[in-house]
Amino acid sequence: MADVPDNAPEHCPGTSSEAAGKAPSCEGCPNQNVCASGAAAAPDPDVELVRERMASVRHKLLVLSGKGGVGKSTVAAHLARALADGRDDRQVALLDVDVCGPSAPRILGVEGEQVHQSGSGWSPVYVTDNLSVMSVGFLLARADDAVIWRGPKKNGIIKQFLRDVDWGEVDFLVVDTPPGTSDEHISLVQYLRGSEVDGAVVVTTPQEVALLDVRKEINFCRKVALPIIGVVENMSRFVCPKCETESQIFPPTTGGAAKMCADMGVPFLGALPLDPRIGRCCDEGKSFLTEAPDSPATAAYMQIVDKILSYCKSK
Repeated sequence: MADVPDNAPEHCPGTSSEAAGKAPSCEGCPNQNVCASGAAAAPDPDVELVRERMASVRHKLLVLSGKGGVGKSTVAAHLARALADGRDDRQVALLDVDVCGPSAPRILGVEGEQVHQSGSGWSPVYVTDNLSVMSVGFLLARADDAVIWRGPKKNGIIKQFLRDVDWGEVDFLVVDTPPGTSDEHISLVQYLRGSEVDGAVVVTTPQEVALLDVRKEINFCRKVALPIIGVVENMSRFVCPKCETESQIFPPTTGGAAKMCADMGVPFLGALPLDPRIGRCCDEGKSFLTEAPDSPATAAYMQIVDKILSYCKSK
């Protein structure tokens, strides 16, 4: 991955630049100390170990969001389910690196499972024969324990997941990241340098307060040369599961994600309607896609997955 692509904002010198964290434009940046310490610029010897581990993974997809509360983890989990459902010949894995909010075990119905270690590394937890997951949630004594870690420890567990989890031969690895553009994201991109990441799927909701932060997320991707597969607009409208009447919960006052994508020159993958059965299925650890196959939301998920598959095939 290059440091500063041509279309990157001019105010940031780049995470691997000698001026990272030291330039006048870095003043006030929350990542200034990380960059200035050399953590973002100095090569990490474990990057090669991560590359070797990731060599058995054909496609790597990062799911990002500019802010919390937009349903990023729900979208990541259901993208993984959609990629795996009905495809016994396709191995899919979900890596939950949202360290402080590890919700994947609950959403996928494997809460309380234990992680086992062997000579080849940590073994992920299997949801089905062709869908596995790894999350810091499996390492907590209790599900409601708070993860009170500073940046270096969070970055350490992310590196350990990438370096030590024995995924086996995997067709798709979906990575659920924390919201924002913090040091975890910088570390994730640095550790995956050279591992041929396919790109990022960015999740937002229609209202401008969410789109403001998504624009920052898109600029972050451009700054670190992370390809953008496209943007998903979650909760775009409410669909009544009984009468199928649609209504807008979050009015797109500035045109929503579709207009933002057109303005910023990034692909728009589609809009996911809000179906109350999605929340219930996440709470119960069930697949919404199989529990409500006739829902407009299920159709929207499958259309988005088709676009992602087309993108991956074209690389």
